[in-house]
Amino acid sequence: MIYVDANNQVMGRLASRVARMLLNGESVSVVNAEKAVIVGNPAVTLKTYKHKRDRGDPFHGPFYPRSPDMIFRRVVRGMVPYKTARGGEAFKRLRVFISIPQEMKDKQFAEITGAANKGEFKSISLERLAKIL
Repeated sequence: MIYVDANNQVMGRLASRVARMLLNGESVSVVNAEKAVIVGNPAVTLKTYKHKRDRGDPFHGPFYPRSPDMIFRRVVRGMVPYKTARGGEAFKRLRVFISIPQEMKDKQFAEITGAANKGEFKSISLERLAKIL
């Protein structure tokens, strides 16, 4: 089991590395999902996610999540071939949490190289995005 802290990590970069770990047979738990950031103009990002949420029929989909942990799971799902047996098994090994659960307080979290937000560009956190949605 690999434990990953998403605090101040770029969501897309983190999700791609998590997807690769899942496809390699690892079980991954991501904590602090609400603190991951989406880099780019916040207004454009918000417009994009509102469009995704409002698209389609509310009874027949497509359905798009509003909570930060489920948004992150959906992003990882897009990077895994979840409709195949291998991808479906990989996706089942993913656990995403808001904040750090009590049973994971003493765990050692893996460092994901290259996914850290350096603060050079505008960004919006998943927590803020979810509150606005």
